[in-house]
Amino acid sequence: MATALAMEGFGAAIAQGNLSEAISAVQGIPLQSFQNTPLHIAVVGEPGSGKSSFINAMLGLQADDPRAAQTGIQSTTAEVKDYVYPLLPHVTLWDLPGKGEPPFNEGSHVQQIDLSRFDFFIIIGYQRFRTTHAELVHEIQDMSKRFYFVRTKIDLDLEASRRQRPSGYSAEKVLQRIKEDCREGLLREGALDPQIFLVSNWETDRFDFPLLQEQLKKDLLMLKRQAFLLGLPRISAPFWERKKASAQIVPPALCCGLVSALPVPGLSFLAAMLLLVKFRSRCYREFGLSRRSLEDLAEQIGKPVSVLKAAMTSLSLKPMVLLRLPDLVGATVMVVELCWGRFPTLGCLLSGGLSLLSTYFMLQKCVSGVAEDAQKVLTKALEVEAKKTI
Repeated sequence: MATALAMEGFGAAIAQGNLSEAISAVQGIPLQSFQNTPLHIAVVGEPGSGKSSFINAMLGLQADDPRAAQTGIQSTTAEVKDYVYPLLPHVTLWDLPGKGEPPFNEGSHVQQIDLSRFDFFIIIGYQRFRTTHAELVHEIQDMSKRFYFVRTKIDLDLEASRRQRPSGYSAEKVLQRIKEDCREGLLREGALDPQIFLVSNWETDRFDFPLLQEQLKKDLLMLKRQAFLLGLPRISAPFWERKKASAQIVPPALCCGLVSALPVPGLSFLAAMLLLVKFRSRCYREFGLSRRSLEDLAEQIGKPVSVLKAAMTSLSLKPMVLLRLPDLVGATVMVVELCWGRFPTLGCLLSGGLSLLSTYFMLQKCVSGVAEDAQKVLTKALEVEAKKTI
């Protein structure tokens, strides 16, 4: 109920171009309200790292169970597959192909996997911390999402270490060394306070497997809140489209065309740029990107305005100036006709017509750019808010 009311307030605020009010509407939702929010967890890693076996261990299924993920000596996961996690409500585990294999492989003709569709990640690794893990860490953190790092096949590592150094063997030291290697690799890639678990997919009562399940249960509501907040930009997209469609472009374009038809060379460019500045300011107000609106939003999320402005690309007028190049044609014809001592009839018609078309496309591009910036600024604000969750 609380989330439904918050969503109504969020939508109304977006429609009014009040981004700070939109953030405020979802800030106060009680944590328990996210109990029924779906959480999609992607299990990712290199081929052969034991991702499918890990999922079976989480589900409590044997490999020969018809409901189990397919496992084998060779990599067997060829497509994305989902498994409902029975121990927690509305949680789905997704088994993804190993990174470096189709459809993860960048050179593959198979459709690429969009990691942004998942809410949380469990990176599976074995042996050393690898480049594959580093790439996944960067990709996940670029989306402002969280992950656990799970080091599998710990039982095999201990057995190998015991055989190599039987006299000086210490299981505790081996486990500590493995965890430190993982931690150093993650910190080197910019991970803050990484959650690392050492597990055996065949002995789920040993090592960190029970701790992992308990930690996931503990983090569940906070992860669901984060998933909810990061999913809001997709929900807001239709509101921006409606605001774009309602923008009045034709009347100012006609007005600019008429002014540009006056027998004054260069007037079309000057009139168009003055119109653009005024039109863009109005768009900023309507989409919630005015200076005052950005200051209110920055204060709302506790960040400087520069963080929000950094996400905007419509601040530069250079692309708009390039759209005014056709004005040179009308101005040139006007000058030639005036030099001939004639009234610049053809120049006026060319200048007015070209200015009308150029201005229409210029204002259309302006509206689209401001709408995209509004989406980007909202996304940035929600990312900042989501990071406060955990």
